[in-house]
Amino acid sequence: MIATLSGTITEKIGDLVIIDVSGVGYGLIVTHEEFSDLETDKITKLYVYEHIREQSHDLFGFSKLETKILFEKLLGVNGVGPRMAINVLSIGNLAAVRAAIAQGNVKFIQAAQGVGKRVAERIIVDLKDKVGLVGSDLSGTGLLMSEAEANKDEAVVALLALGYDLSDANSMLGNIDRNLSTEERLKLALKRN
Repeated sequence: MIATLSGTITEKIGDLVIIDVSGVGYGLIVTHEEFSDLETDKITKLYVYEHIREQSHDLFGFSKLETKILFEKLLGVNGVGPRMAINVLSIGNLAAVRAAIAQGNVKFIQAAQGVGKRVAERIIVDLKDKVGLVGSDLSGTGLLMSEAEANKDEAVVALLALGYDLSDANSMLGNIDRNLSTEERLKLALKRN
């Protein structure tokens, strides 16, 4: 397994960067941000995720370990493959993507190529509590919920963040036991819809 590669970026072709490591050129698929930031003729270290299938062997490169970790978390979501995960990470910088997941911003996640509403919702439901953000981390992004929203039913707030209107959110949660956890109530409500 290849964990990291250190070498010189020699070319950028399509969504690939070619890194020369002791005379061997490795093609790595990177996010749009990293494609722009990585400079040719400069020695670089990239964290690598290998995706091996019967007919292909793809390498995905990340200049930051945190980006690779979020990529791997995205792969844990049902229906998200490596290409889709890299597309999600390409819609903004790492902080913006993490904040969008933590805040439940479905429309932002849907902006990724190949990501529909259901997959975006699944990403948020599965990863919302796993992106390592709390309210104070979001305050600088303008994505912190107001106190009025936070005082409402958390499941209703989550559905509103997913793009549902108040009446739909209330009807989706209508017959679900309020003693269940917010996450369970949300999963049951989304299954009904």
